[in-house]
Amino acid sequence: MSVARVAVVTSGAGVEHDVDLPLIVDALRADGLSAEPVVWNTASVTWERFDLAVIRSAWDYVERLDEFLTWADATAGVTRLWNPASVVRWNSDKHYLGELARRGVSVVPTRFLEPGRGITPADFDGADGVVVKPAVSAGALDTARYEPGRHANAARHARMLLDRGRSVMVQPYLPRVDEGERALVFVGGAFSHAIRKDPLLTEPGVIDNNLVPHLGVAPYRPTEPEIGTAVAALATVPSPVAPLFARVDLVLGNAGEPVVLELELIEPNLFLQTDPEGLGRFVEAVAARAGAAH
Repeated sequence: MSVARVAVVTSGAGVEHDVDLPLIVDALRADGLSAEPVVWNTASVTWERFDLAVIRSAWDYVERLDEFLTWADATAGVTRLWNPASVVRWNSDKHYLGELARRGVSVVPTRFLEPGRGITPADFDGADGVVVKPAVSAGALDTARYEPGRHANAARHARMLLDRGRSVMVQPYLPRVDEGERALVFVGGAFSHAIRKDPLLTEPGVIDNNLVPHLGVAPYRPTEPEIGTAVAALATVPSPVAPLFARVDLVLGNAGEPVVLELELIEPNLFLQTDPEGLGRFVEAVAARAGAAH
Protein backbone atom coordinates (compact mmCIF):
# COMPACT_ATOMS: atom_id res chain seq x y z
CA MET A 1 0.00 0.00 0.00
CA SER A 2 1.42 3.40 -0.98
CA VAL A 3 2.07 6.12 1.56
CA ALA A 4 -0.38 9.03 1.82
CA ARG A 5 1.06 12.28 0.53
CA VAL A 6 0.48 15.51 2.44
CA ALA A 7 1.29 19.06 1.30
CA VAL A 8 1.84 21.39 4.25
CA VAL A 9 0.89 24.66 2.59
CA THR A 10 2.98 27.69 3.37
CA SER A 11 4.39 30.89 1.83
CA GLY A 12 7.83 32.38 1.31
CA ALA A 13 7.61 34.08 4.69
CA GLY A 14 6.30 30.88 6.23
CA VAL A 15 9.25 28.86 4.99
CA GLU A 16 11.55 31.39 6.62
CA HIS A 17 9.73 32.17 9.86
CA ASP A 18 7.11 29.51 10.70
CA VAL A 19 8.67 27.68 13.65
CA ASP A 20 5.87 25.10 13.61
CA LEU A 21 6.43 24.15 9.96
CA PRO A 22 9.48 21.87 10.41
CA LEU A 23 7.92 20.37 13.53
CA ILE A 24 4.79 19.44 11.59
CA VAL A 25 6.63 18.03 8.57
CA ASP A 26 9.00 15.97 10.72
CA ALA A 27 6.17 14.67 12.92
CA LEU A 28 4.04 13.69 9.92
CA ARG A 29 6.97 11.84 8.38
CA ALA A 30 7.65 10.10 11.69
CA ASP A 31 4.00 8.99 11.65
CA GLY A 32 4.54 7.28 8.30
CA LEU A 33 3.21 9.93 5.93
CA SER A 34 4.97 11.52 2.98
CA ALA A 35 4.91 15.20 3.91
CA GLU A 36 6.53 18.26 2.40
CA PRO A 37 6.17 22.03 2.74
CA VAL A 38 4.77 23.62 -0.42
CA VAL A 39 4.44 27.35 -1.15
CA TRP A 40 0.82 27.86 -2.19
CA ASN A 41 1.40 30.07 -5.25
CA THR A 42 4.23 28.05 -6.80
CA ALA A 43 3.13 27.67 -10.43
CA SER A 44 4.85 24.34 -11.00
CA VAL A 45 3.06 22.46 -8.22
CA THR A 46 0.76 19.65 -9.29
CA TRP A 47 -1.69 19.62 -6.40
CA GLU A 48 -3.49 16.47 -7.51
CA ARG A 49 -0.44 14.39 -6.62
CA PHE A 50 -1.23 15.02 -2.95
CA ASP A 51 -3.87 13.14 -1.00
CA LEU A 52 -4.27 16.09 1.33
CA ALA A 53 -3.27 19.77 1.39
CA VAL A 54 -3.19 21.38 4.84
CA ILE A 55 -2.95 25.17 4.94
CA ARG A 56 -0.53 26.22 7.64
CA SER A 57 1.37 29.45 7.02
CA ALA A 58 0.10 31.07 3.81
CA TRP A 59 0.77 34.36 5.54
CA ASP A 60 0.64 36.56 2.45
CA TYR A 61 -2.95 35.64 1.53
CA VAL A 62 -4.35 38.98 2.75
CA GLU A 63 -2.21 40.87 0.25
CA ARG A 64 -3.53 38.78 -2.67
CA LEU A 65 -6.88 37.56 -1.42
CA ASP A 66 -8.63 37.01 -4.76
CA GLU A 67 -5.69 34.97 -6.03
CA PHE A 68 -5.62 32.94 -2.83
CA LEU A 69 -9.34 32.18 -2.88
CA THR A 70 -9.08 31.14 -6.53
CA TRP A 71 -6.18 28.87 -5.58
CA ALA A 72 -8.20 27.37 -2.69
CA ASP A 73 -11.16 26.60 -4.97
CA ALA A 74 -8.93 25.08 -7.64
CA THR A 75 -6.91 23.02 -5.17
CA ALA A 76 -10.06 21.72 -3.47
CA GLY A 77 -11.17 20.52 -6.90
CA VAL A 78 -8.21 18.14 -7.26
CA THR A 79 -7.39 17.09 -3.70
CA ARG A 80 -8.76 17.39 -0.17
CA LEU A 81 -8.06 20.85 1.23
CA TRP A 82 -8.16 21.59 4.95
CA ASN A 83 -9.60 23.72 6.08
CA PRO A 84 -12.12 23.52 3.19
CA ALA A 85 -12.24 26.27 0.56
CA SER A 86 -15.74 27.34 1.64
CA VAL A 87 -14.55 27.83 5.22
CA VAL A 88 -11.48 29.71 4.01
CA ARG A 89 -13.66 32.09 2.00
CA TRP A 90 -16.08 32.66 4.92
CA ASN A 91 -13.26 33.30 7.38
CA SER A 92 -11.23 35.58 5.10
CA ASP A 93 -13.46 38.58 5.82
CA LYS A 94 -14.19 39.58 9.41
CA HIS A 95 -17.79 40.41 8.59
CA TYR A 96 -18.25 36.92 10.04
CA LEU A 97 -18.12 38.60 13.47
CA GLY A 98 -21.53 40.06 12.70
CA GLU A 99 -22.85 36.56 12.07
CA LEU A 100 -21.40 35.34 15.36
CA ALA A 101 -23.08 38.21 17.20
CA ARG A 102 -26.44 37.54 15.52
CA ARG A 103 -26.21 33.93 16.66
CA GLY A 104 -25.67 34.93 20.27
CA VAL A 105 -21.90 34.53 20.54
CA SER A 106 -20.17 37.11 22.74
CA VAL A 107 -17.90 39.12 20.45
CA VAL A 108 -16.14 42.45 20.67
CA PRO A 109 -18.85 44.92 19.55
CA THR A 110 -18.05 45.80 15.95
CA ARG A 111 -19.30 48.55 13.65
CA PHE A 112 -18.60 47.99 9.93
CA LEU A 113 -18.05 50.97 7.64
CA GLU A 114 -18.37 50.33 3.92
CA PRO A 115 -16.80 52.06 0.90
CA GLY A 116 -19.07 54.61 -0.72
CA ARG A 117 -20.94 55.41 2.47
CA GLY A 118 -20.44 58.41 4.70
CA ILE A 119 -18.89 58.37 8.16
CA THR A 120 -19.57 60.57 11.17
CA PRO A 121 -17.72 61.33 14.43
CA ALA A 122 -20.25 59.13 16.22
CA ASP A 123 -18.83 56.14 14.37
CA PHE A 124 -15.70 56.50 16.48
CA ASP A 125 -17.22 57.00 19.93
CA GLY A 126 -15.82 54.81 22.67
CA ALA A 127 -15.48 55.46 26.38
CA ASP A 128 -11.95 54.06 26.33
CA GLY A 129 -11.17 54.81 22.71
CA VAL A 130 -11.55 52.69 19.61
CA VAL A 131 -9.63 50.31 17.37
CA VAL A 132 -9.78 50.84 13.60
CA LYS A 133 -8.80 48.06 11.20
CA PRO A 134 -9.70 46.61 7.81
CA ALA A 135 -12.21 43.77 7.62
CA VAL A 136 -9.70 41.74 5.62
CA SER A 137 -6.47 41.70 7.58
CA ALA A 138 -4.01 39.59 9.52
CA GLY A 139 -1.30 40.26 12.05
CA ALA A 140 -2.63 43.75 12.95
CA LEU A 141 -1.85 45.10 9.46
CA ASP A 142 -3.22 48.63 8.93
CA THR A 143 -4.61 48.58 12.47
CA ALA A 144 -4.37 51.17 15.23
CA ARG A 145 -6.13 52.21 18.40
CA TYR A 146 -7.18 55.74 19.27
CA GLU A 147 -7.72 57.38 22.63
CA PRO A 148 -11.12 58.88 23.56
CA GLY A 149 -11.91 62.07 21.68
CA ARG A 150 -9.47 61.40 18.83
CA HIS A 151 -12.34 61.16 16.36
CA ALA A 152 -10.54 63.04 13.59
CA ASN A 153 -7.49 60.78 13.68
CA ALA A 154 -9.60 57.63 13.76
CA ALA A 155 -11.76 58.93 10.92
CA ARG A 156 -8.67 59.77 8.86
CA HIS A 157 -7.45 56.19 9.28
CA ALA A 158 -10.85 54.78 8.30
CA ARG A 159 -11.14 57.08 5.28
CA MET A 160 -7.71 55.99 4.05
CA LEU A 161 -8.89 52.37 4.02
CA LEU A 162 -12.34 53.16 2.60
CA ASP A 163 -10.80 55.16 -0.25
CA ARG A 164 -8.89 52.01 -1.18
CA GLY A 165 -12.15 50.10 -1.43
CA ARG A 166 -11.67 48.25 1.85
CA SER A 167 -14.39 47.67 4.45
CA VAL A 168 -13.47 48.99 7.90
CA MET A 169 -14.12 47.72 11.41
CA VAL A 170 -14.45 50.02 14.40
CA GLN A 171 -14.36 48.35 17.80
CA PRO A 172 -14.25 49.76 21.33
CA TYR A 173 -10.86 49.51 22.96
CA LEU A 174 -11.22 47.12 25.89
CA PRO A 175 -8.80 48.11 28.67
CA ARG A 176 -8.65 44.58 30.06
CA VAL A 177 -6.79 43.51 26.94
CA ASP A 178 -3.79 44.61 28.98
CA GLU A 179 -4.31 41.39 30.94
CA GLY A 180 -3.43 39.56 27.73
CA GLU A 181 -5.13 37.94 24.78
CA ARG A 182 -6.09 34.29 25.07
CA ALA A 183 -5.69 32.01 22.05
CA LEU A 184 -7.53 28.68 22.32
CA VAL A 185 -6.49 26.03 19.80
CA PHE A 186 -8.90 23.32 18.63
CA VAL A 187 -7.96 20.26 16.58
CA GLY A 188 -10.66 18.21 14.88
CA GLY A 189 -13.30 20.18 16.77
CA ALA A 190 -11.90 19.38 20.24
CA PHE A 191 -10.02 21.75 22.52
CA SER A 192 -6.29 21.04 22.42
CA HIS A 193 -4.30 23.74 24.20
CA ALA A 194 -4.12 27.47 24.79
CA ILE A 195 -1.67 30.31 25.21
CA ARG A 196 -1.76 33.82 26.58
CA LYS A 197 0.07 36.62 24.81
CA ASP A 198 0.75 40.29 25.36
CA PRO A 199 -1.46 42.92 23.68
CA LEU A 200 -0.21 44.40 20.40
CA LEU A 201 -1.68 47.90 20.21
CA THR A 202 0.24 49.46 23.07
CA GLU A 203 0.92 52.84 21.43
CA PRO A 204 -2.19 54.88 20.59
CA GLY A 205 -2.55 56.50 17.19
CA VAL A 206 0.20 54.52 15.48
CA ILE A 207 -0.21 52.22 12.46
CA ASP A 208 2.80 49.95 12.74
CA ASN A 209 2.81 47.20 10.12
CA ASN A 210 6.10 45.86 11.43
CA LEU A 211 4.70 44.72 14.76
CA VAL A 212 5.75 41.29 15.97
CA PRO A 213 2.34 39.60 16.21
CA HIS A 214 2.92 37.22 19.13
CA LEU A 215 4.76 38.63 22.11
CA GLY A 216 5.00 37.22 25.61
CA VAL A 217 3.56 33.85 24.60
CA ALA A 218 3.04 31.51 27.55
CA PRO A 219 0.97 28.34 28.06
CA TYR A 220 -2.45 29.13 29.51
CA ARG A 221 -5.25 27.16 31.12
CA PRO A 222 -8.53 28.68 29.95
CA THR A 223 -11.54 29.06 32.21
CA GLU A 224 -14.76 27.19 31.57
CA PRO A 225 -16.48 30.39 30.32
CA GLU A 226 -13.60 30.93 27.89
CA ILE A 227 -13.87 27.40 26.54
CA GLY A 228 -17.65 27.76 26.31
CA THR A 229 -17.37 30.99 24.33
CA ALA A 230 -14.84 29.43 21.97
CA VAL A 231 -17.04 26.36 21.42
CA ALA A 232 -20.03 28.61 20.70
CA ALA A 233 -17.99 30.53 18.14
CA LEU A 234 -16.90 27.35 16.38
CA ALA A 235 -20.50 26.17 16.22
CA THR A 236 -21.22 29.00 13.76
CA VAL A 237 -18.68 27.81 11.17
CA PRO A 238 -20.61 26.99 7.95
CA SER A 239 -19.32 23.45 7.55
CA PRO A 240 -20.95 20.05 8.11
CA VAL A 241 -17.73 18.77 9.71
CA ALA A 242 -15.46 20.34 12.30
CA PRO A 243 -12.43 22.26 11.04
CA LEU A 244 -9.17 20.34 11.08
CA PHE A 245 -7.72 23.23 13.07
CA ALA A 246 -9.04 26.43 14.58
CA ARG A 247 -7.84 29.15 16.88
CA VAL A 248 -10.27 31.31 18.83
CA ASP A 249 -8.78 34.56 20.10
CA LEU A 250 -10.47 35.99 23.18
CA VAL A 251 -10.12 39.09 25.33
CA LEU A 252 -11.89 40.11 28.51
CA GLY A 253 -14.76 42.56 28.37
CA ASN A 254 -15.20 45.31 30.93
CA ALA A 255 -17.08 42.97 33.28
CA GLY A 256 -14.45 40.25 32.93
CA GLU A 257 -16.50 38.17 30.50
CA PRO A 258 -14.68 36.48 27.57
CA VAL A 259 -15.48 37.91 24.16
CA VAL A 260 -14.31 36.75 20.74
CA LEU A 261 -11.75 38.98 19.09
CA GLU A 262 -11.15 36.74 16.07
CA LEU A 263 -11.92 33.24 14.83
CA GLU A 264 -8.85 31.99 12.94
CA LEU A 265 -9.47 29.18 10.44
CA ILE A 266 -7.07 29.88 7.57
CA GLU A 267 -3.43 30.05 8.63
CA PRO A 268 -3.21 30.75 12.36
CA ASN A 269 -0.12 30.14 14.42
CA LEU A 270 -1.15 27.12 16.48
CA PHE A 271 1.74 27.49 18.95
CA LEU A 272 2.56 23.80 18.62
CA GLN A 273 6.07 24.45 19.84
CA THR A 274 4.59 25.28 23.26
CA ASP A 275 2.65 22.02 23.56
CA PRO A 276 4.11 18.69 22.35
CA GLU A 277 0.78 16.98 23.02
CA GLY A 278 -0.90 19.57 20.79
CA LEU A 279 1.52 18.67 18.01
CA GLY A 280 0.62 15.02 18.49
CA ARG A 281 -3.09 15.75 18.29
CA PHE A 282 -2.57 17.78 15.12
CA VAL A 283 -0.55 15.01 13.45
CA GLU A 284 -3.16 12.42 14.46
CA ALA A 285 -5.95 14.51 12.93
CA VAL A 286 -4.02 15.08 9.72
CA ALA A 287 -3.16 11.39 9.46
CA ALA A 288 -6.82 10.44 9.88
CA ARG A 289 -7.89 12.74 7.06
CA ALA A 290 -5.01 11.67 4.85
CA GLY A 291 -5.94 8.03 5.41
CA ALA A 292 -9.56 8.73 4.52
CA ALA A 293 -8.49 10.45 1.32
CA HIS A 294 -5.87 7.89 0.32
